[in-house]
Amino acid sequence: MVVNFKVFKKCSPNNMITLYMNRRDFVDSITQVEPIDGIVVLDDDYVRQNRKIFVQLVCNFRYGREDDEMIGLRFQKELTLVSQQVCPPQKQDIQLTKMQERLLKKLGSNAYPFVMQMPPSSPASVVLQQKASDESQPCGVQYFVKIFTGDSDCDRSHRRSTINLGIRKVQYAPTKEGIQPCTVVRKDFLLSPGELELEVTLDKQLYHHGEKISVNICVRNNSNKVVKKVKAMVQQGVDVVLFQNGQFRNTIAFMETSEGCPLNPGSSLQKVMYLVPTLVANCDRAGIADARDAFGIIVSYAVKVKLFLGALGGELCAELPFILMHPKPSRKAQLEAEGSIEA
Repeated sequence: MVVNFKVFKKCSPNNMITLYMNRRDFVDSITQVEPIDGIVVLDDDYVRQNRKIFVQLVCNFRYGREDDEMIGLRFQKELTLVSQQVCPPQKQDIQLTKMQERLLKKLGSNAYPFVMQMPPSSPASVVLQQKASDESQPCGVQYFVKIFTGDSDCDRSHRRSTINLGIRKVQYAPTKEGIQPCTVVRKDFLLSPGELELEVTLDKQLYHHGEKISVNICVRNNSNKVVKKVKAMVQQGVDVVLFQNGQFRNTIAFMETSEGCPLNPGSSLQKVMYLVPTLVANCDRAGIADARDAFGIIVSYAVKVKLFLGALGGELCAELPFILMHPKPSRKAQLEAEGSIEA
């Protein structure tokens, strides 16, 4: 039986250092994160010169537009989370993967393995979508494996002898279902007997991207007001943790209807509205997050239902948080996705 493996390869501009990795997505399962492993291959000249080679895990957090930067002001932080010397090798026990063992046999004596453990408190990879015309670096959290040569890991690296390979820390939807979301809100009116009651229920707590969300709505009008229209929407909340006022919301799917309206006093209404939030439907809008996470960007989702009562009656709103995530893909689909990451 022949087993094929996909390996990612990147060389430094001077072709003296080569990096091999068999994956670029590393899964965060909350309790632990998959280790980052790879192989560094050096040119014979670097080996003879006994050059020191370092590997680092770098987190790049951009929290503002590149076009708005001025001299001395940058909306970007670059953090080195892990740093270790690869060559000459240090005395440490490395548990090699099967892929590393095969590559070491194939690549020869100039190949050096490494394993790095990503800090569990580090944020997930998140990128805020830009407008199609915007070619600047997007806001978000990005990770790189950096390989360079120097006298110490604090030395300033030179571009020609440096490799930066983009990787991602990803989270996938859990297999266990949570509690079914449900909420009831009521509103009374000045000089008016009775209340207007709105009950909203979702059929489950966890949804996958592209899945239809069923919003069950029950309205009981015990007031003397008239409900003119019903609107349901899915909102994405984005919290840039570095800023006190760095929270904003985007409506990524909505539906409104007057069916069953006007809802007169003493009447009730039951309705199911279906919403399908997708990135494709919001591809021309800026500020939409492309993943979920605490020093970085926290992404949350909620269903919001509004009852419109006219100019004098105002509105009645109910909100239900839920989880929207990607399911864990097959190994083949995961490799295809990793191949599309920008190097």
